[in-house]
Amino acid sequence: MSANRPAAVVVLAAGEGTRMKSATPKVLHTLCGRSLVGHVVSAARELDPEHLVVIVGHAREQVSAHLAEIDPGVRTAVQYEQNGTGHAVRMGLEELSDSGIALDGTVVVVCGDTPLLTGDTLGRLSDTHAADGNAVTVLTAEVPDSTGYGRIVRDAATGAVTAIVEHKDATDEQRAIREINSGVFAFDAQLLTDALGKVRTDNSQGEEYLTDVLGILREAGHRVGAAVAGDHREILGINNRVQLAEARKLLNERLLHAAMMSGVTVVDPATTWVDVTVTFEPDALVQPGTLLLGATHLAAGSEVGPNTRLTDVSVGAGARVDTTVAVSARIGEGAVVGPFAYLRPGTNLGRKSKAGAYVEMKNAEIGEGTKVPHLSYVGDATIGEYTNIGAASVFVNYDGVSKHHTTIGSHCRTGSDNMFVAPVTIGDGAYTAAGSVITKDVPPGALAVARGQQRNIEGWVARKRPGSAAADAASAAHRNTDGEQ
Repeated sequence: MSANRPAAVVVLAAGEGTRMKSATPKVLHTLCGRSLVGHVVSAARELDPEHLVVIVGHAREQVSAHLAEIDPGVRTAVQYEQNGTGHAVRMGLEELSDSGIALDGTVVVVCGDTPLLTGDTLGRLSDTHAADGNAVTVLTAEVPDSTGYGRIVRDAATGAVTAIVEHKDATDEQRAIREINSGVFAFDAQLLTDALGKVRTDNSQGEEYLTDVLGILREAGHRVGAAVAGDHREILGINNRVQLAEARKLLNERLLHAAMMSGVTVVDPATTWVDVTVTFEPDALVQPGTLLLGATHLAAGSEVGPNTRLTDVSVGAGARVDTTVAVSARIGEGAVVGPFAYLRPGTNLGRKSKAGAYVEMKNAEIGEGTKVPHLSYVGDATIGEYTNIGAASVFVNYDGVSKHHTTIGSHCRTGSDNMFVAPVTIGDGAYTAAGSVITKDVPPGALAVARGQQRNIEGWVARKRPGSAAADAASAAHRNTDGEQ
């Protein structure tokens, strides 16, 4: 956090973003679990500004609703017509002024489509602005290729910024400059307010440019300085889907690097994707092809993947999750999940439990040591401790109108190919026979058998399928049996 708390941060998010070619406003496109504007708001919050204002315009109702959801403390100001960046900032300052807020101190202006910008970098900008006593401080970056960007021209003696020259207007000497303008600034609040009133619109676009404020302040004898970003990639703006994908990759690499440096093993970062809200403990292991999304947490010693997607899932210490999709579930310490399991919302796997191959669970409470090894559906159920559910079991929870609950006690053994027709309760220590359809409660310690009696009809194949391969095989078997006798 900066030692110099800004009076305000103004986020520019009014543009349409036509190059995204999307019905979704540009600033609401997401990467790593957060919208573009959400990333910028989060970075701005690290400065602890007195006021945070987002300028909205295109699809303002949608953008404002999103902001209210992710950060209810954000103010919005409407730029009804997109008349330039200077006009947008003026709308933000007028919103504060109309609310009776007189700004005194630093105003930081950032773009709403720069999701890689960090709070640390904004903090250094604010600190440099205060330390150098600037009227305005530009966040700049030194890039490998400055083609197309506005060049930062400095005074050789003082280091002050004397001009920002657009590429098309630059001389050959200026085009060799690798330091560029990011579009992020720190201003003295009062000087900014005064200068915005002097910005002209006699340019090719007929707009109020924020960069004109720099020239106005410089001509008035004020100092314009710069702070250089440590990583030029932080200032990258998003204008199309290609740049969105590039930024997503960069942010993902940043997140995985932080995880690995904190003690997490990521076997293949190239095929591992995480959201900014994912958390880890040391010695967690992430196998290739894994997506960790939302508020997912991996505890110490857990192993996830390969080919797994977890969304809002808590994975306990020492648990193992293989080739699984899980959403809003809790996987207990030492539990085993997969391969090819699907844990739906409300699933809570107890310590050392198991949801095995081709098992689906939903709204299910599974006790410690209980196993559902394979080929089963468990929905709307509570199962006690150290129970074993046989293969190909189905918890029949839906009658076409309402969902109903099944309760199975502790230390039960249910047979393969069972149907538990809810609502039904199986008592502690009870058994159910294979192939049973359980429609009535089973008392503790009882054996439930709910299936028809087997009847063998001798000679059926020979009579009904004469000349078939099955009939020939049966005839040969009879001959062999007769010969042995």
